[in-house]
Amino acid sequence: MKYYLIAGEASGDLHGSNLVKALQKEDTAADIRAWGGDLMSEAGATVVKHYRDLAFMGFLEVLKNLRTIMRNFRFCKSDVSAFQPDVLILIDYPGFNLRMAKWAKSQGIRVFYYISPQLWAWHSSRVHQIKANVERMFVILPFETDFYRQYDYKVDFVGHPLLDVIADRPHNPALLSELRLNDDPIIALLPGSRRQEIQRMLSVMLQVIPDFPNAQFVIAGAPAIPRSFYEQIIQQTNLPEKSGQQLYIAENRTYDLLQYSHAALVTSGTATLETALFGVPQVVCYSGNPLSYWIARRLVNVKYISLVNLIIDRPLVKELIQHELTPENLISELHALLGDKRTEILEGYRDLQKALGESGASARAAKLIVGE
Repeated sequence: MKYYLIAGEASGDLHGSNLVKALQKEDTAADIRAWGGDLMSEAGATVVKHYRDLAFMGFLEVLKNLRTIMRNFRFCKSDVSAFQPDVLILIDYPGFNLRMAKWAKSQGIRVFYYISPQLWAWHSSRVHQIKANVERMFVILPFETDFYRQYDYKVDFVGHPLLDVIADRPHNPALLSELRLNDDPIIALLPGSRRQEIQRMLSVMLQVIPDFPNAQFVIAGAPAIPRSFYEQIIQQTNLPEKSGQQLYIAENRTYDLLQYSHAALVTSGTATLETALFGVPQVVCYSGNPLSYWIARRLVNVKYISLVNLIIDRPLVKELIQHELTPENLISELHALLGDKRTEILEGYRDLQKALGESGASARAAKLIVGE
């Protein structure tokens, strides 16, 4: 069979790559073309558009790049038409993928969705678009089954693919020697995967460093972002010279870094769940364009912004959002993580693991896709 996958972010590339491998096991004649990234390419898909060219976040940013976005739509439609897939598989990335679903359905192309858009958080009205245009939905969060049931739409809960990724991850002590780290506690800084959010988040995160002279801070460099981009932000932050000796950059080595981290400051997103599954106490951070945030507050319908808190339905990890995200608050919360709060969070992570179910999400999804 011929499969066309569309992923528009780093997390989509990760999960898409594992789905590609699983599809190839289920269907030895699989011909897979995709939008994604390096991981999907390495897994065997022919990647025709990299997600780094698609990452626009926030309402204003989307408006400013509307011409590029529309050009991407036209190219995608043309490329899908030329490839003539047996099935189009969409991976999250709703702003783009829901429009592609509608178009593909009108062209008689079967549409499956792997990793549901977070409609339960906002834009729940989009469920009707999914019902109309998506033949089958594979969800990865336990509460999503009940959400869709409210709209009389049956979905398949396949489990969370991060469980597979992290369970299969061997310990890699090479990072410690490569960065010349010592036995002092390692604090991971995960500022995101898009340039806009990294610029905004990292400049705040860096300001905690002088208050923790006995810790080593390591920035998790995103796959598609050059080292020079992080170095420029560090230089602009004007850290004391002494702090520079404590600061490192681990390029495209986030999981290796989390394996040895004692605590983390994490930008809201999939990284919060990844950090929790590695058992690293964290503070969740979010700060967006003020107008975009003002609009989002009136549309979003959830109690929490982090997946950790959403899944276990309680405020286990601290969320510092918008005006609350200050160096002073980060310093206070990080001290708590290194002290009394650590045990509470690690116990809560065990509840999270139970809620997510068993590993094998990619394999289950591929079996259902190929079996249709």
